Amino acid sequence: MLIGWLIGGFFIGNWVLGALLFLALASAMNFIAYFWAHKIVLWSYRAKIVTEQEAPKLHRIVRRAAELSGLPMPKVAIVKSQTPNAFATGRNPNNAVVAATDGILTLLDERELTGVMAHEMAHVKDRDILVMSVAATLAGAIAFMARMFWYNLMWAPRGRDRQSGSADLLLAVVVGITAPLAALLVQFAISRSREYKADLVGARNLGAPQALADALVKLEDANRRKPFQRGNPASSSLFIVNPFRGSILASIFSTHPPMAERVRRLEALGAEMRGERAPSGARGRPSRISAQASFISPPQGPGNSP
Repeated sequence: MLIGWLIGGFFIGNWVLGALLFLALASAMNFIAYFWAHKIVLWSYRAKIVTEQEAPKLHRIVRRAAELSGLPMPKVAIVKSQTPNAFATGRNPNNAVVAATDGILTLLDERELTGVMAHEMAHVKDRDILVMSVAATLAGAIAFMARMFWYNLMWAPRGRDRQSGSADLLLAVVVGITAPLAALLVQFAISRSREYKADLVGARNLGAPQALADALVKLEDANRRKPFQRGNPASSSLFIVNPFRGSILASIFSTHPPMAERVRRLEALGAEMRGERAPSGARGRPSRISAQASFISPPQGPGNSP
């Protein structure tokens, strides 16, 4: 509204009309984001919905994670990227989509990938996916408009009169307001507590916190070495680890907690689960996590069934 008021008063000569135009634009953006944010996210990363025949292993893993979370089977998509990562999107559990990159399918073993999918299904169950998808879409749109204003300021022909200089100043003010505004939108909507909670809920549902901890360590290292080369940093919050590194935009839009702290909390959960389940004096025995982590292997005997 403030930006519309400024631009309306300067370019249109009517402060109220400018504010109303920007209010209408904001309403349209919110409507589109609510109903189509997940499709915009999938389109922006060229994610392809795949059938069980096309990706049987990924479907099997996602189905198990969904069952452990008490949720319906979501759609499954694959992103053609060698950067290993995953995300979930959608308005609610009934139209959720879980996406994985080609890179994560080759980097992680089945145990670790199941931990990642359990994390994503925890986001689906808590309906984080709607908040994250809408926030990422709106923040991306705001950041895009700010960038267009900036390009106009830098490259558009400049007049020598006073009005032209004032227009440049106004555009600079707009850029200065909108880019941080987009970042704040993401930061406020997507707190770090959501990631911590999804880690812990997914790990508890799976019964194997170390599976997710091991996956996160691998993913953090791989994404640091080979970050995404395309996409909008405003959508980084959707991914299980931040796929954008190095740029200023990647820094201001980062909502992921420190990886060392995420791993520490998962290991603490593992110790807690061992303490709850292990008999007194059994600290020297193999951990419950190690035994549970092998749930994906064919059972070796009747006592090893998951």
